Amino acid sequence: MRVFATLFAAAVLMVPAGNLKAQDAVNIGKNNITLKSDLMTPEALWAMGRIGAAEASPNGKKIVYQVGYYSVAENKSHQVLCLIDANGKNNRQLTTGSGNETDASWIENGKRIAFLAGGNIWAMNADGTARVQLTTTGDIEGYKFSPDGKKVILVKSMPFNEIIKKNPDDLPKASGRRVTDLMYRHWDHYVESIQHPYVADVTENGITGGADILNGEPFECPMEPFGGMEQIAWSVDSKSIAYTCRKKTGRDYAISTDSDIYLYNVETGATKNLCKEDGYEPVVVDATKTMKAQRVNSEENLKNNPGYDTNPQFSPDGKYVAWQSMARDGYEADRNRLCVYELTTGEKTYVTESFDSNVDAFCWNKDSKTLYFTGVWHGCVNIYQTGLNGEVSQLTNDWADVVSLSMANDGDRLLALRQSLSAPTDIYIVNPHKEKKKTEIRRITFENKHITEQLAFGKVQQRWTKTTDGKDMLYWIVLPADFDPSKKYPTLLFCEGGPQSPVSQFWGYRWNFQIMAANGYVIIAPNRRGLPGFGSEWNEQISGDWTGQCMSDYLSAIDDAAANLPFVDKGRMGAVGASFGGFSVYYLAGHHDKRFKCFISHDGAFNLESMYTDTEEAWFSNWEYEDAFWNKTLTDAARRTYENSPHKFVDKWDTPILCIHGELDYRINYNQGMGAFNAARMRGIPAELLIFPDENHWVLKPQNGVLWQRTFFNWLDRWLK
Repeated sequence: MRVFATLFAAAVLMVPAGNLKAQDAVNIGKNNITLKSDLMTPEALWAMGRIGAAEASPNGKKIVYQVGYYSVAENKSHQVLCLIDANGKNNRQLTTGSGNETDASWIENGKRIAFLAGGNIWAMNADGTARVQLTTTGDIEGYKFSPDGKKVILVKSMPFNEIIKKNPDDLPKASGRRVTDLMYRHWDHYVESIQHPYVADVTENGITGGADILNGEPFECPMEPFGGMEQIAWSVDSKSIAYTCRKKTGRDYAISTDSDIYLYNVETGATKNLCKEDGYEPVVVDATKTMKAQRVNSEENLKNNPGYDTNPQFSPDGKYVAWQSMARDGYEADRNRLCVYELTTGEKTYVTESFDSNVDAFCWNKDSKTLYFTGVWHGCVNIYQTGLNGEVSQLTNDWADVVSLSMANDGDRLLALRQSLSAPTDIYIVNPHKEKKKTEIRRITFENKHITEQLAFGKVQQRWTKTTDGKDMLYWIVLPADFDPSKKYPTLLFCEGGPQSPVSQFWGYRWNFQIMAANGYVIIAPNRRGLPGFGSEWNEQISGDWTGQCMSDYLSAIDDAAANLPFVDKGRMGAVGASFGGFSVYYLAGHHDKRFKCFISHDGAFNLESMYTDTEEAWFSNWEYEDAFWNKTLTDAARRTYENSPHKFVDKWDTPILCIHGELDYRINYNQGMGAFNAARMRGIPAELLIFPDENHWVLKPQNGVLWQRTFFNWLDRWLK
C-alpha cells in the first residue's frame, strides 16, 4: 500500500547511520563441520541449523524462514533469516548483521519483508536490500500488521507489581522481593513484568506508540509461558482483533487453565468474550482439590469454555473465527479440539470431534469451508482436514512429525515444517489430496544435509506388545548406527515426559535417539498409558494414577524387548527420562526388580508432597494428584499418589543413578533432583548430580548442552559397557 512505501522512505531518513553499520559481520553462521567418523557426536548436533518459523509470500512463490545457528566455543546462538523459492531453488541468507533477526513476515503485498532486530521492527526488499528501521523504541517483542497495512499490533512488556511489590525508591539496590500472592514466578523467571498488545497506526511519519488493548488490566497477552503472536489475529477487514487471554491473577491464575478468546473493536475499543455468555459469573472452586468433579466442569458450564482456548484465526471470508479449545478447567493436557465460532450468530461448532486426539496446529483453506490441521496418531503427527460439518479425513500417512502448518498462500498448497526420528526439521510443500496416498509432499530445504550425509543413522522400527491389562501398546525401537544382528547391545528404556506428550517422530537436540544409537545403544521408547494418539481413554488413564498402569506399561515394553529381540542384552539395560520421565525413573529405581543396571533422571519429581507446593502451576498438581496432601478427605487416587511417591521407596534403591536438574526450573524445582541425589548417596549408592545454575526445565546453552551429553554417555558407558 502507498502508506507503506511512504513510511519506508521516511524511515531511511530516521535511522542513524551507526545502527546500520553495527550490523556488518555475522559472528555465528552455518557450520560446515567435517566429522571424524560417521557416528553422531554432541558437537555434530550443535553444529546443525535449526529451522524455525516459515511464511509464504502472498503469491506463494517464495518462502521466508528463520534459522538458528549455534557456537559451542562462543556459547551463543545467532538467529538469521533466509529466503527460498517455493520450488526449492535460489536459497539464500538475507541476514547481514551479527545481531539476531527474527519473526519475518510479508508486507506490502509481498514486495517487502518485515522482521524484528534489536527490539525494533525493520523492513527490507524481498532480496534483502533497502533495509530500513520502522520503530526506534527497542522494546518490541512481537508484531503483526493488519491486512490493509494501516495498523500494526505491537507486543511489549510492562512492569507488573500486582504480586511482587515494587521496592521503595530509596532502596534501589535492595534485592528482596515482597510476594503477596501465588504465581510470583513462572517456568524460569520471577513475574515482575507482563506482555500487553498495543495497536499502533502506520503513518507516513512512522509507527505510533499505540494504544494498549488491555489498558488498566493486570493480565498478560500473549500468555505465559510459551505464547507468541499465534495468540493474536487480525480480522480480514482490519477492524477487529481476536486475542487470547486468561483474565486472572494470583491464586486464581495458579489453579486455573481458563483462557478465553476476546474480540476487540479497533475503532471503539469495545471487547467481547467469545467463549462466555454475557454476564457470566466465575464459578467458585475449592483451590486444594481437583476440578474434575467441581461445578466449574459440570455439563452445564462446559458451554462457557472453562478450559484452555487459544490461537484464534479468522476465516478468509471473515465470517468465522476458529481456535484450539480444551473443554475442562484445570486440565492442561485435555484434548485440544478445533472450535469454529460464527460471528453473526455466536454459534460454536467443534469440527474435530471424530478425531480422538489433539489438534496441534491448524489453518484455514481459502474456501473458508475447510480447515487443515496436524495431530498425533499412533506415534506420528500427520496432516488432516475437516469441513465445517466435522467430517475429518487424513491427508498424509508418514512416519514423521509435522510441527508447523500454514497455507502456501496460493490456496492450493500447504507449507509445513517436518521432522522425524532420523531427520532434523526442514521445510516442505504439501499438495493435499482427499486420498492420502495421492497427497504430494515435497521437501524444499536441506538445511543440514552437509552434516547428515556424513552420519550413519540407526534404523527405526515399530513394535506392538500386550500390556498387563491386555491392551495393545506401540513402542519405537531404534537400533545402533553400526548395528550387527549377530550381536547383543546395551539397551535403554526411554521414559517420556509430559506426562501426556507423545513419543512421536520428534527430533531433539538433547534427548536425541540417533545420538544414543551412535553410542551403541538400542532404544526402547513405549507409548505408555497417558500419551495422546491412542484415544482419549488411553490418554487420560494416567491422571491420578502416576504409579499404576503407566509404570506397568514401561515394564511390559522392556520385558517384551528383552524376551523377543535377540539383539537386546537383558543383562545391560538402563532407564532414562526427563520431567515425568524423570519421575518415572525415580519410581522405577524402587520397583524394577533388578531389571536395570543404571538410571538417569533429568528434572524429575522425587517427593510429591513437596512437589505439590513447590510447583508454580498449581492446576497441574491439583488435576494430577486430585488433592492437597494436607486434606483430611483425600480421594483414593490422591492417597495412592502420595503413598507411592518415589521418595518413600529409597530403602529399595540398589542401582547407580545420575540426577540432573536446572536451578531455574520452577515447574519442578531443583530441590527434587538434589533430594534424590542426596538420598542415593546417604544409602551408599553410586550417584552423581549434574546441576545447572543457569538452565530451566531444558538445557539451552551450547556448552551446557555438550556437557549434558558427555555426562549422560559417560554415565551409561560406565555401567552398561
